[in-house]
Amino acid sequence: MNNFTNLGIDYKLQEILSNYEIMEPTPIQEQSIPTLLTGRDLIGQAKTGTGKTLAFLLPMMERMDKDSPFVQGLIITPTRELSIQITEEAKKLAPAKELNILAAYGGQDVERQKKKLKGDIHLVIGTPGRLLDHLRRGSIDFSQLKILVLDEADQMLHMGFLDEVEDIINQTPKNRQTILFSATMPKRINTIAKKYLNNPAHIRIKSKNLTLDEIRQIVIETTDRGKQQALFNALEEYRPFMAIIFCRTKRRVMALNEALKAKGYLTDELHGDLSQAKREKVMKDFRDIKLQLLVATDVAARGLDIDGITHVFNYDLPQDTDSYIHRIGRTGRAGETGMAISFITPKDGQLFATIKREIGSGIDIKKRNSEKNHKYKFKDSKKTLYNQRKKKSNKKRYKK
Repeated sequence: MNNFTNLGIDYKLQEILSNYEIMEPTPIQEQSIPTLLTGRDLIGQAKTGTGKTLAFLLPMMERMDKDSPFVQGLIITPTRELSIQITEEAKKLAPAKELNILAAYGGQDVERQKKKLKGDIHLVIGTPGRLLDHLRRGSIDFSQLKILVLDEADQMLHMGFLDEVEDIINQTPKNRQTILFSATMPKRINTIAKKYLNNPAHIRIKSKNLTLDEIRQIVIETTDRGKQQALFNALEEYRPFMAIIFCRTKRRVMALNEALKAKGYLTDELHGDLSQAKREKVMKDFRDIKLQLLVATDVAARGLDIDGITHVFNYDLPQDTDSYIHRIGRTGRAGETGMAISFITPKDGQLFATIKREIGSGIDIKKRNSEKNHKYKFKDSKKTLYNQRKKKSNKKRYKK
């Protein structure tokens, strides 16, 4: 039987993992950890929800030295949300090795971050913009860095961060270990890998389809005018435990969130206009199941690994197949099943045809009268949510 001992992870880290009922490694962890412990570079590709964060965090923890008072590990992520999430996981593991961790991302007090950096920080987790800000201020030093992780590399490309990432890489030692994880491998990511990685191992965890096999995909044909009612009807029909609803713009997120609140849903919004404090509160409320629905722009599409998301709704269809894959990957995680429901209007026809062709898996298409009203029963939604949460209360939550 495979376990973390066989992979080379020491008992102190295993004790922490067992506290969160993580006893057996996932395939991406099983294949990556032994290689990373040797110091070899690695390119990892795996579907979302497979445990890739632990696949690089565990060997990083093993290879860093608490008695070396400089930054030894750096994890670069495309979004603040992903930085926060990885930091939370790293801080759970850090006591086993007595390591100090700093998260460096926008929206925080940069002076406070500078003060923390004057201490013995071993691992930094951050976004490209804030990391470059610290480098320009001279408040951070990567000259003795041992391990560099580029997480969600394709999303950094999509968000236009690769030039900043290269600027950061150029201020690290050439003999560092470099680890690159990416859901997809566009041409420029391959170019970056060839330029900065030395004879990397390649790990790829395949599924039958490009998207998650555990996700049932449904398309509801509607009109611009009827879309909101179609969403209400779908929520009444499928009764999600927790769901993310994606909209194209911040304005549409705000309008839809208000409409859902008026219907009695436990809902909030997530988009780029929110302060960092508000964003963190919304995400905490969602993780703690104080919310049933999260209405969001694509800022939430990457890296949010939250237990209990049963449904994803594409209120507005995303602009490309990669974004579709990353959106619906918020459900059906870690072996659970999920459902993705997309609303398409006549003007979405060509885009939908492209997505359907490129993902290569079955999608159920439903035609319905989206103007029809259901008799709503959401006055009891708090009671329903409470009962469902009570059933799950014994399950310990840890993001893999």
